[in-house]
Amino acid sequence: MVNSLFQQQWWLEAVASGRWADIIIKKGEEPLLRFPYVIEKKNGFTGLTMPLITQTLGPWLKPMQGRQSSQLSLQKELMTELIDRLPPHDFFYQRFHYSILNWLPFYWKGFNQTTRYTYILDDLSNIDNIWAGMKPNIRNKIRKAERAGIEVSDTDDIETFLDLCELTFKRQGMLMPFTRDFVRRLDNACAIRGARKIYITRDKTGRPQTGLFCVFDANSMYNLMQGGDPELRGSGANALAMWESIKFASTVTRIYDFEGSMIEPIEEFFRSFGCIQKPYFEISKTNSRLMQIGSQAKGLLKLFLR
Repeated sequence: MVNSLFQQQWWLEAVASGRWADIIIKKGEEPLLRFPYVIEKKNGFTGLTMPLITQTLGPWLKPMQGRQSSQLSLQKELMTELIDRLPPHDFFYQRFHYSILNWLPFYWKGFNQTTRYTYILDDLSNIDNIWAGMKPNIRNKIRKAERAGIEVSDTDDIETFLDLCELTFKRQGMLMPFTRDFVRRLDNACAIRGARKIYITRDKTGRPQTGLFCVFDANSMYNLMQGGDPELRGSGANALAMWESIKFASTVTRIYDFEGSMIEPIEEFFRSFGCIQKPYFEISKTNSRLMQIGSQAKGLLKLFLR
């Protein structure tokens, strides 16, 4: 009953231990819909939100057959029941997996929607075709890194990866939005299930340049987190690490999900790998009790969204 590994119980326990729940709607003993969510309480208000470092949640719907009109009718019925069964809350925020194409029942219940985008390679069966489908500038970056003697290691070194993450956020004048302990806990949960890969690139002197943290299951690999030394940008190391992760993904799963970005330069970089654009829905709703506190609501919403 999952669209992605982010809906797995072990993942939710790793990123939101004791703070998550789910709603399951059945017909007899057969599950038709599952909806996991995280409960956040801030200053007397309750939010149903997303955990950190989690790309999507949203509902899982059992694959349906039959006439399209009948499928849409059942989707409306199930999602309406789901919304009615949500626990009392002041704020709602989730990003739905791109397989969820119908958010109309949420619209009819007063929710808002923003379309976001991810990029995927939807067929990893032929790695040569993937290489050929990349834009020439990405292939040139990979070759440039290889000529410079940059090496990619498949490692368990979460500390070096976190160091590189901190450098990335520092360059932007920001603190990491998650603690090192939080990532260590997630890394451990993934590692014991064989569900993650950490790639670190180093130059000829052994200096770390970039890091890539990917998670995967039998359906998809996700480019979850990246970090890099800003002094070494432009070496092509990031493209090389991503190419190594794609080659590995082709041996264990069907899809490579870059996890997208609404930041223009990052979007352009991902798109250059020859991938497909996939829209997905960001669904939110702020109830009247929270809106009544006026300007203070904006600050509280930031706490919910972190």
